Amino acid sequence: MPEGHTIHRLAARHAELFAGDKLHAASPQGRFAEGAARLSGTVLDGTEAYGKHLLHHFADEVTLHVHLGLYGKFTDGSGTPPEPVGQVRLRLASDRHWLDLRGPTACELLTPPEVDALRARLGPDPLRADADPERAYARISRSSTPLAALLLDQSVVAGTGLIFVTEVLFRAGLPPTMPGRALTRAGWDALWADLVALMRLALAQGRIDTVRDAHLPEAMGRPARVDRHGGEVYVYRRAGDPCHICGTAVSRGDLVGRNLYWCPTCQAG
Repeated sequence: MPEGHTIHRLAARHAELFAGDKLHAASPQGRFAEGAARLSGTVLDGTEAYGKHLLHHFADEVTLHVHLGLYGKFTDGSGTPPEPVGQVRLRLASDRHWLDLRGPTACELLTPPEVDALRARLGPDPLRADADPERAYARISRSSTPLAALLLDQSVVAGTGLIFVTEVLFRAGLPPTMPGRALTRAGWDALWADLVALMRLALAQGRIDTVRDAHLPEAMGRPARVDRHGGEVYVYRRAGDPCHICGTAVSRGDLVGRNLYWCPTCQAG
């Protein structure tokens, strides 16, 4: 599932393609035919990302809400749209560009109150200027739930997925199973600041890199990481490999149905 920086990049891309344009909308697959008919001929006022949720705000106070989930994907191009291939849930097109959406978990139209309700049920998004980290810490500081599980909960922090969570905890030297209430205020402030920095870097680069300069392949004389997710990381998907800092084998375990990665030495707490 795409992490939050990817959704922010999509919001910026779609605004670049279509903001201010009157769009034609269609649902070649047919599952969003009624919604597409409602959007067709309407001007896109702007786009917004909140965590892993993408919002297209159209004139007449209607918002397209998309959550890609595990399988959703956008493709776009210039000029005349090609013939639809596969299950295209939604196609948007202007005189200059087109955009196809396939396989999302959610593709729906929301009213302004429904958009407000969506925002209200999400935690602060580290990539948003209006993020309030105090709201997240209020939940974390009184919870006995493992810290990694709390950070993966989108109602606590929005936009964080397994890569950001495992990596920010490693960089902080915190065990992922530590109860949330054991995290000090200073610890939370540092964790939040690092999360903001890592996600902003990923937003700018289009990939997740979490390794500090001293631990990069060229600095350590080690091979670069080869993984479909790209990016240099400390523990994510490195189970059994030596930690870049201490050499201990990276551990893997299960938490809330997700694979979890950590260094038992560097994150001893």
